[in-house]
Amino acid sequence: MSQDGAQSRFAGRALAGGRYQLRDLLGEGGMASVHLAYDSVLDRQVAIKTLHTELGREQAFRERFRREAQSVAKLTHTNIVSVFDTGEDELDGTTMPYIVMEYVEGRPLGSVLEEDVRRQGAMPADKALKITADVLAALEISHEMGLVHRDIKPGNVMMTKRGVVKVMDFGIARAMQSGVTSMTQTGMVVGTPQYLSPEQALGRGVDARSDLYSVGIMLFQLVTGRLPFDADSPLAIAYAHVQEEPVSPSSINRSLPPAVDALVARALKKNPNERFPNAEAMRDECLRVASSVQAAPPSIVPGVQTSSGAGVGSAVFPPVDQANPAPSGNIQTPYQPVPNPYGNPVPSGPSPAYGYPQQGGYQTPAPSPYAHQQASTPPPYTMSPQTTPMGGGPGGRSGRPVVVGSVAVAGIAVFGLILALVLHNKGDDNGGTAHPSGSASASASKAAGYRGPDPSRTIDSSECTEPQESYNDPAKIRVPNFQYKYVKSVKACLQAAGWKVSVKDMDENTYGDGTVMNQFPAAGTDVDPKNMPEIQLGVSTGNPAS
Repeated sequence: MSQDGAQSRFAGRALAGGRYQLRDLLGEGGMASVHLAYDSVLDRQVAIKTLHTELGREQAFRERFRREAQSVAKLTHTNIVSVFDTGEDELDGTTMPYIVMEYVEGRPLGSVLEEDVRRQGAMPADKALKITADVLAALEISHEMGLVHRDIKPGNVMMTKRGVVKVMDFGIARAMQSGVTSMTQTGMVVGTPQYLSPEQALGRGVDARSDLYSVGIMLFQLVTGRLPFDADSPLAIAYAHVQEEPVSPSSINRSLPPAVDALVARALKKNPNERFPNAEAMRDECLRVASSVQAAPPSIVPGVQTSSGAGVGSAVFPPVDQANPAPSGNIQTPYQPVPNPYGNPVPSGPSPAYGYPQQGGYQTPAPSPYAHQQASTPPPYTMSPQTTPMGGGPGGRSGRPVVVGSVAVAGIAVFGLILALVLHNKGDDNGGTAHPSGSASASASKAAGYRGPDPSRTIDSSECTEPQESYNDPAKIRVPNFQYKYVKSVKACLQAAGWKVSVKDMDENTYGDGTVMNQFPAAGTDVDPKNMPEIQLGVSTGNPAS
């Protein structure tokens, strides 16, 4: 349907007993249309999304859609497009479900990215990281309410004229995923293939960490100008998410530092337990990396084809069968492509359109020469403890002989070392008081390059005494995230909950003495609070790795 035809059909129509007067058509797709409308009761402009006839016919879907809209209406945050109202109305003799949303004057993130790609080949890293952090701020709120977005992509992120990030379309993917419509058969996967998490592609249950994977895909796209996985069919793309490893972003954009590679690599882990435990942790890391990135234009490797690919529509397709996986490449599959559940935009000419969501419309980029390379840059987030034995080899710092001016001083030093070792071993046996002062330096000498502690990185004791419930089993809890927190604060948290802990030293001088570098069980792991395992912490000594 042309834009003029759509406007002539709905111009002047009203919903909710005349309260909402439909005006310009802002976007249209195979499942929904978005109109600018006037709210006569509150005297304001709003955006109204109306679902098309085939969905309106199904009572089960309308009920699910209504419940999801109610859930989304409870989300209040600067970075979330607000939902004001929802309902049903009769138009042309058919039932039409609709939702009333905040009208955002701006353009989709995909349009912003496309402009940056034209000018520079990709989006500058600092800009991309800050936008990603704002998206994660929105997800942090939705995840706290148990609402997983399921379709994070540039087409579902708006940028206002003042540069404020707005995430939209919460709830629609979940309503579609319920499988109550004739359009989605049981076992089918609904979503945008290029941004699906592996668990989504496999047709398994998802939690908040699935959204974080999609955010990782989006960040990769922002900083490189292309998608990490692409192929000729949704099933082939889904297979790539499950089986293939992405290249490092810096292999495409040479201006990116290793920290960006590490951040993206962790977000794109196939196993959800190896990703960031929650949106807050990933957001903190984005801001940390952004603060350390030097402003520099992208440096795209010559010969690499870049494309925003931001508007690839959602699709309904069979989940990947791991027992009989399809090879990647050109696969003919019986899938039904459908536009983004909230509608693709009406073409608006060569210049990007402004106004409420102008989603999609971009062509799928052709596979690049990098499509099947594998990354070899492991992230520094899951470091194994790197302990150096006392009195190590000749090349190690701890093995260097120290000349002492008097026998008495030497004797005192030896006694102090023995006492420290005894206290260290006793601490590990008694629930992890290896560092009586709360700092690794209590049991480790300060070497050249030593970095001192940062006691400001604290964790509230309520994280342990009132832990989050498991997404999958209400009887279980999720292990809090202690990584990069000061060990004394972590111990206080663990002691408040009565949990056992053991501490192991590891040489590392990036984050500083007493910083928790890793933990087991990993953050976000489901555990039985009645049979709580011992929490094992790897804590920095502040000394450089040997």
